[in-house]
Amino acid sequence: MSPTYTAGSLVAARGREWVVLPESAADMLVLRPLGGSEDDIAAVFPAFEDVRSAEFAPPSAADLGDQRAAGLLRTALRIGFRSGAGPFRSLASIAVEPRAYQLVPLLMALRQRTVRLLISDDVGIGKTVEAGLIAKELLAQGEATRLAVLCAPALAEQWQGELREKFGIDAELVLASTVSRLERNLELGQSLFDKHPFTIISTDFIKSTRHREDFVRHCPDLVIVDEAHTCVAADDPAQGAASSASSQLRYELLRKVSADADRHLLLLTATPHSGKESAFRNLLGLVRPELATLDLETPAGRAKLAEHFVARKRADVRDYLTKEDGLADDSLAERTAFPSDRWTKDEPYKLTPAYRALLDDAIAYSRDRVEAAGEQGKREARIAWWSVIALLRSIVSSPAAAAQTLKTRSESATARTAHEADVLGAPVAADSADNDRLEGMDVAPGAAESEEAGARLLELAQRAEQLVGPAEDAKLKALTRHLKGLIAEGYHPIVFCRYIPTADYLAEQLDGKLGKKTKIAAVTGTVSPQQRLERIEQLAAEAAETGDDPAVRRVLIATDCLSEGVNLQHHFDAVVHYDLAWNPTRHDQREGRVDRYGQKRDQVRVITMYGEDNGIDGKVLEVLFKKHRQIKKDLGISVSVPDETASGVTDAVVEWLLLHGRQGSQESLFDMDGHQESFDRIDREWSSAAEREKTSRSKYAQRAIHPEEVAREVAAVRAALGGAEEVREFALEALRDLDALVRDPRDSTGDFTAQVGGTPAGLRDTLAATLGNRLVEQDREIPFRTTPAIARGEAALVRTDPAIGAVASYVLDSALDANALGPRPARRCGVVTTDAVSTRTTLLLVRYRFHLTLPSRTGERQVVAEDARLLAYEGLPQRARWLDDDAAAALLAARASANTHEQRARNQITRDLDALPDLAAHLTEYGTRLAAELDASHRRVRKANEEIVRGLKVVPQEPADVLGVYVYVPQQPPGAPVSPAASASTVSGAEA
Repeated sequence: MSPTYTAGSLVAARGREWVVLPESAADMLVLRPLGGSEDDIAAVFPAFEDVRSAEFAPPSAADLGDQRAAGLLRTALRIGFRSGAGPFRSLASIAVEPRAYQLVPLLMALRQRTVRLLISDDVGIGKTVEAGLIAKELLAQGEATRLAVLCAPALAEQWQGELREKFGIDAELVLASTVSRLERNLELGQSLFDKHPFTIISTDFIKSTRHREDFVRHCPDLVIVDEAHTCVAADDPAQGAASSASSQLRYELLRKVSADADRHLLLLTATPHSGKESAFRNLLGLVRPELATLDLETPAGRAKLAEHFVARKRADVRDYLTKEDGLADDSLAERTAFPSDRWTKDEPYKLTPAYRALLDDAIAYSRDRVEAAGEQGKREARIAWWSVIALLRSIVSSPAAAAQTLKTRSESATARTAHEADVLGAPVAADSADNDRLEGMDVAPGAAESEEAGARLLELAQRAEQLVGPAEDAKLKALTRHLKGLIAEGYHPIVFCRYIPTADYLAEQLDGKLGKKTKIAAVTGTVSPQQRLERIEQLAAEAAETGDDPAVRRVLIATDCLSEGVNLQHHFDAVVHYDLAWNPTRHDQREGRVDRYGQKRDQVRVITMYGEDNGIDGKVLEVLFKKHRQIKKDLGISVSVPDETASGVTDAVVEWLLLHGRQGSQESLFDMDGHQESFDRIDREWSSAAEREKTSRSKYAQRAIHPEEVAREVAAVRAALGGAEEVREFALEALRDLDALVRDPRDSTGDFTAQVGGTPAGLRDTLAATLGNRLVEQDREIPFRTTPAIARGEAALVRTDPAIGAVASYVLDSALDANALGPRPARRCGVVTTDAVSTRTTLLLVRYRFHLTLPSRTGERQVVAEDARLLAYEGLPQRARWLDDDAAAALLAARASANTHEQRARNQITRDLDALPDLAAHLTEYGTRLAAELDASHRRVRKANEEIVRGLKVVPQEPADVLGVYVYVPQQPPGAPVSPAASASTVSGAEA
């Protein structure tokens, strides 16, 4: 009969040692390699394979390391942990090191039986990471088993990449383009939402009745909704009919999803309020129905909301866990590298005479067309209105966009009623902040109202085609000048255009005009979201192929298909608004692609180009943008201009232009006859919205989690897993010891580079799989950066980075194998003569294993977790005086101050190794105490959820593993007698 092995015990099988996992049965053992990850888990059948109990072998006195051996081995061990014993089950297994402030939503979530959160942190703070942390933790704890992310189709691939690369969640895309393939593989009666536990679903796709009802019936127990503000509509008839109808469909879907009180729901949006109180209330009602009617004027109401709502500006988290947050000191302070400044400048240009003549004639045509249509009826008038706006915007954009618009039929021309004309024409002509039809919005609109453009339009089109190039296109000429200036100062700019023909035109015209070392690419809605990302990566790769040439620059020409969701901060650091949007929020969205966490530039540059004499841009800039900027300056955040407000302004501009032509362009819009009252109303509405947003931010600021609570958990996590500085020092020392060529500039960034061509082959192969074959094979410099936000081919100096993991795994494996060939940076024993101690001191590196019983809504889970601790004592092992944890950790910084005699070193270490059995009682007692601390930590994090805490157990597995033993011997004072043998053979401090 095969012996029974308990969870957490050690067994030997297949030539290595394993940890027995709780999923094991009497006839089948589920095993994880000692020090290995969950990817290495295997099933072993004792009836057919040789399995026996194992004990972790003690270190050997014949394998002495140097003064750095203990620190290197400890860090390598901790980096390898993928199943921590603390309350955050997932932090050890994710490939991103979260910022301290990003743990706040996670702490809020763990205090709720059913997680319901509205996460409304500012743009660029990291809402995706915050949601991913919660999702990974709920899945790791068994609180959730399936996940669905609802997002715009353009963002689906990015969500998929974030979940896979950072959180190890492999989600299936459910889009209009993929659903047919997915449904072909279903069994009879099976839902694709049942077949695929993790999905990313297009909100456009899910609006269809069939798929919507199928999703509701088979909805996962965890749902994340991105850009949640687009899923609720204000109770306001002034909203656009198309936008309102689309929002209503989504709202009805989410109401059904949220109706299940046991379903976890995370709503993400940077603009929860936007001045629309009813929309905000509808959003809160999705979180919890009672929140929709909560009296938020009372402290009790705000406290209730704070349990479910987190909204922070960059200024709130730029410096976090400091004395200003109420902490005793700044020992845990964390500064997040947001760009500290956004340099902005409005750059005017003037039309050439030929371009001015074309615009004047287009305005004259537009005036005639609107007047004629007004006499034909309301439908004709609205069709003409939208056709005219399309024409004027295209001419102002570029000759290419103008020519195409003049030859293309207007989308609103097919309308049967005036209302239908508005539904078709408004999205094409406007720049709505909440436009859920960004896909296809960069197509140049049509101006012709019949299948064949009239002779007058064709004549205008031919004239537009003759204005191509910098000779007649002053706007293009000005752009070239601005780009050359940015490039000369080392910037990599993105140029945003409104229309596809304009972007293609700029890419063609700029090719070869910005210097031989400038790479240019265009990305528009003509390619799929995935192809857009690939084209951007290709542009970055082409620039990288030139090596480290500082003169190489990247320039991206893009339409607004990239203005939302796509993160571009790793490759670009400046924005040029070539076409002035008719809503300032669109500019915020564009700039937010580069001005966000992970941007290496401290100052992002923004240039807004506008036509000084085209009769449109100047007035839009005067009314909308200056007001928007003033509000942002006053509040520190952006407040979206209501769509109806922006439309009112631009309608007034076009009306004025048709009545007075460009000659009135120097007159202030606020001085226009008949418009003063409406503009006063617009100003009041916007100011009121800004004031409500300001009140909302101050009233509903996140107060459910005090920074002191975050600091306590951050300290615990760092104690178990290590901090950023420890990982950096480990990577530097280990790579040098492994024969990599390391260049450390020792600047304020903490970054360094390494060429790994000289490292052992096993390490090179692993790094090639992580960073790319070309980098490793060509022995190119690999940047190691202190920020977790890195580009392709770089490594982050965080414990969860795959490249760091590869180095740590090699260091640990070679330390445990005394017969390993090649360099071995860490060893399991060491003797150091140092002036850092006054009495003989021994440091132990001990690995503890714990058997955790974790209650959840779905039942108890049995888990085996690991922890590594440093224990130290003074004197001989038989009369050990144990030091506290801080004193033990301080020994890692001790450096040799004298050489150690080789025989003396062996004698010293042998004495401690032989006495390890005498220390077993203390190691067991320490493990019991550590288990109690872990138990308290689990209960503290979930203190508001008694049901989840009930049944929690943390039991240490005996015996603990002693991985390393290191003796620190005090240096003898000068003149002290020296042993006669000391001169025979000594070992230097760097090798002892």
